[in-house]
Amino acid sequence: MNETMVCAVGRVATQPVYREMASGPSARFRLAVTARYWDREKNTWTDGHTNFFTVWANRQLATNTAASLTVGEPVIVQGRLKVRTDVREGQSWTSADIDAVSIGHDLAWGTSAFRRAGKAETASAPTQPEPNWETTPDGSPDTAESGAQHRPESAVLT
Repeated sequence: MNETMVCAVGRVATQPVYREMASGPSARFRLAVTARYWDREKNTWTDGHTNFFTVWANRQLATNTAASLTVGEPVIVQGRLKVRTDVREGQSWTSADIDAVSIGHDLAWGTSAFRRAGKAETASAPTQPEPNWETTPDGSPDTAESGAQHRPESAVLT
């Protein structure tokens, strides 16, 4: 499909609004994206124009968005751009919405702690041994049947 995918980096401008719909959970919030540039005359960073987007999240993303985001937090949103134009009360207006595929905190501004959404998911996940990602000194994958990982002496942690 020919959809316009965007990645917007900004701050949460409104508290996420969560709704239970017939089609499943839905959440929306406004995202403020402000351009910044280096002003050579003032020798400082300066804020440019601010664009506002309405971000829509559905299903599990909606639930996690409502539980995780608050006003002012820096976020990165990836999704489909939807631009609508309408006329209301004689006034023409345009809105830019993002139908989110992924939303996360911008770790350039701080730290975040990830938690799985539910214990049922974690408990039902099959536990398998960690795959062997190491390679042998000759560059071939380590296929030792013992399951022991090859580690060069320089990689051994003490």
